[in-house]
Amino acid sequence: MRIGVHPNNLHLRLARLWPGSFAGFDREFVPYSEGRDTASLLESGQIHFGGTGSTPPIEADARGLGVRYIAASAPRPANGAIFVRADSDIRTVADLAGKRISLVDGSFHTYLLAKSLEGEGFGLPDVTRVESGDLDSLKELLEKRVDGWVAMSPRLERVIDRKDLRLITRCGSTIPNRSLFWTLERHEFTVEAISTIVSELDRIGREVTGDIRRAAELLAAEDGSEGDAAAWERVLRSRDFSVLPADDAILAEQQAEADTLHRHGHFSGPVALKRPAELA
Repeated sequence: MRIGVHPNNLHLRLARLWPGSFAGFDREFVPYSEGRDTASLLESGQIHFGGTGSTPPIEADARGLGVRYIAASAPRPANGAIFVRADSDIRTVADLAGKRISLVDGSFHTYLLAKSLEGEGFGLPDVTRVESGDLDSLKELLEKRVDGWVAMSPRLERVIDRKDLRLITRCGSTIPNRSLFWTLERHEFTVEAISTIVSELDRIGREVTGDIRRAAELLAAEDGSEGDAAAWERVLRSRDFSVLPADDAILAEQQAEADTLHRHGHFSGPVALKRPAELA
């Protein structure tokens, strides 16, 4: 079983580093650059399951790939936020209308922005979305090439106290912002295999929670790590690493997101997600 691992999914990053993880499987951890690549890697068979924010699996279903949800993390209220410059005249979400917003479009950033705007009577068409890609979004914001920035962990924790930034909103007040662990129907995971994966993800999460310092040191020791052990410890302590099966309640959250993004014109047509019972 090939398990996809990208930098922004800390649970699977830690699974790759954690001794004994997925030992009951003939497994290989496959690194890749970002969550939006998950669907294409699943489609080609380069990986068999992966973990992302809530939006990439909906994007995959919109392409007709037939997503099968495996598990979900607890909500991550502190993992995403929208910032503007402290000297900006933007003080509320409503003030974002007509502005240029840097984000990883097609990730949970898009949903956070859509729900935030919707709460103020606006929508995605009322802003200009600027794909952050390989750009330094903080630099783009501070140098006034964009007006707002959708940020996420671990960078968020490093900028939250900066005096030259203003926090407009965080995920916790807007969206659940879970990690979703998922595959495609074509990979034909059995119910037993899915149950075992859920149990293993939860076990790793509990062990990480029980030894945050060790987990932080493992992340800090990675090549190209985004922080030292102390910085990683702050990130890890802000998260609930428990994992639960992807049940009807989780699918209902995902369907609500799909409907919201369709309502905002992000999808050209409605996206209907399959319930677990439909895939059994």
